[in-house]
Amino acid sequence: MLPLLVVLAVVEVGSGLVLDTFEEYLLRYPSLLVLVPVMIGTAGNLGSILAARLSTAFHLGTLSFDARDDELVGNAVATVGLAATVFPLVGASAWLLSLATGGTALPARTVVAVATLSGLVLAALAVAVTFAATYAAYRLELDPDDVVIPVVTNVCDVLGVVVLFGVVRVLV
Repeated sequence: MLPLLVVLAVVEVGSGLVLDTFEEYLLRYPSLLVLVPVMIGTAGNLGSILAARLSTAFHLGTLSFDARDDELVGNAVATVGLAATVFPLVGASAWLLSLATGGTALPARTVVAVATLSGLVLAALAVAVTFAATYAAYRLELDPDDVVIPVVTNVCDVLGVVVLFGVVRVLV
């Protein structure tokens, strides 16, 4: 696990470097600053929930990596559905918190749109990363409980920052 953890630590540094390049946006739009940790954490949580479900199915012997597997597809759809309900609330909450602290520079609909679109893209990426990490653990005969969640949470941290600011560049 040590080599994997070292690689993941380097990946996390990359997330910080990306975040540093968007300092101007964060200072100009405080509601985006509020979104950063929430987006990162929520994307990692979605991936972790999916990873735990897939790991359990793997240990029970009910998981197949077939695109027609109802359990696999159902878990992916549930993850995206959860994101579709959670991220608009995250955006609205970020805007309200920014308003309460005197830092409203973006309209509420923009903040909600950024959070929702970022969240849906992150959910799709979290599903892909989780499937790939679980499949890799299966092929390498590793315990997915030990490997998949650390990989998914770290990769989703980086993707959370990249996707959020990609969407910000498009919508703001």
